[in-house]
Amino acid sequence: MTLTLKWMEWTVPGAIFCSTIFLLVIAMTIWQTVAPSMERRGFLPIATTPGDRLFVGLLGGVYIFLAWVGLTSFTLWILLPIIVCWIIVVMLWG
Repeated sequence: MTLTLKWMEWTVPGAIFCSTIFLLVIAMTIWQTVAPSMERRGFLPIATTPGDRLFVGLLGGVYIFLAWVGLTSFTLWILLPIIVCWIIVVMLWG
């Protein structure tokens, strides 16, 4: 059986991106099943669990991406570490 990315016109970066998010969600599910955590408050205005913070971080990353694409002409490779830092900040202190 050969892995093909043509069924949905995947590009390699797109497949890596979607696979990474899929693996993050699976890892978060396993983590919360093995060691459930309590809600806590950080700089976000609501009490959140790690899963909530992952969702908020990813959603915020999408908004940052859209603003970047709409307002600048810089390469997306500059944006990648910015979004990764944003998600880490939200996960740790959100």
